[in-house]
Amino acid sequence: MGDADTDATEPADDSSAGSPPSPPAGRSWKWIGLFGGVGFLILLLDQITKALALAHLTPGEPVNVVGSLLKFNLIRNPGAAFSLGTGYTPYISAVQIIVAIGVVYLSRRLGSAGWAVAFGLLFGGAVGNIIDRIFREPSAFHGHVVDFLQTPHWAIFNVADMAVTSAAVLLVIQTLRGIKLDGTREQRR
Repeated sequence: MGDADTDATEPADDSSAGSPPSPPAGRSWKWIGLFGGVGFLILLLDQITKALALAHLTPGEPVNVVGSLLKFNLIRNPGAAFSLGTGYTPYISAVQIIVAIGVVYLSRRLGSAGWAVAFGLLFGGAVGNIIDRIFREPSAFHGHVVDFLQTPHWAIFNVADMAVTSAAVLLVIQTLRGIKLDGTREQRR
């Protein structure tokens, strides 16, 4: 009954036990490593692409990459998605920091590749934008996020934003598939 997201040895359903069975030794480290690797990769890609955008793009001068389907258009976003909440940058920063800490805390329970990748995407994306909010102008915790990817009829975004959105989609998929954070499947009745 192996699944691509769980080890081939799924724990047996033992309803008489008081607590859920613990994952096999070493299993959680594998998923924590995947989580960390994905998170680090996203953070690295996000920071490199933002540095390149700042070095090569001029605000207000969009560059067509794939016709009008994809443009590079540099902006500095003081708010959240769609520039909402521009006066609440410190609060947005605090929420992102709490999310990042929560993801690290919950990562100890990872038992599935899907959850590990989703958590890595979420962590890398959140930290990528946290770095902007803390270290970029105009001041600490009021910094503007560097956005530079534009598609028709959508907000201008960055790699961190793509990662957070992808994480949300993966989390919904895992939930709909009935795969819990620890890799076990929900028993459907």
